[in-house]
Amino acid sequence: MLRKLIRAGAFVAICTVPAAAQDTFSVPINPKLPPTKEEIERQKASDRAYDAAMKKIPDKKSSGDPWGDIRPATSPTAKNKQQ
Repeated sequence: MLRKLIRAGAFVAICTVPAAAQDTFSVPINPKLPPTKEEIERQKASDRAYDAAMKKIPDKKSSGDPWGDIRPATSPTAKNKQQ
């Protein structure tokens, strides 16, 4: 009976170790610090460069026919009827 109690206690202890490892009360390794003025200016410059690059990209013209690239412009049956 004592052996079963010891084994059950060891089993419970082994099963609770992984749960204890997931504890959220630990000290953070890399705390998030507020950005400095230089980092803010660098981010703003990066945003301005991104916006300028996006304005240089031309708008894609949307086609009314989604199958236009796959289907030929004129069908072969229409050519046969014209001749």
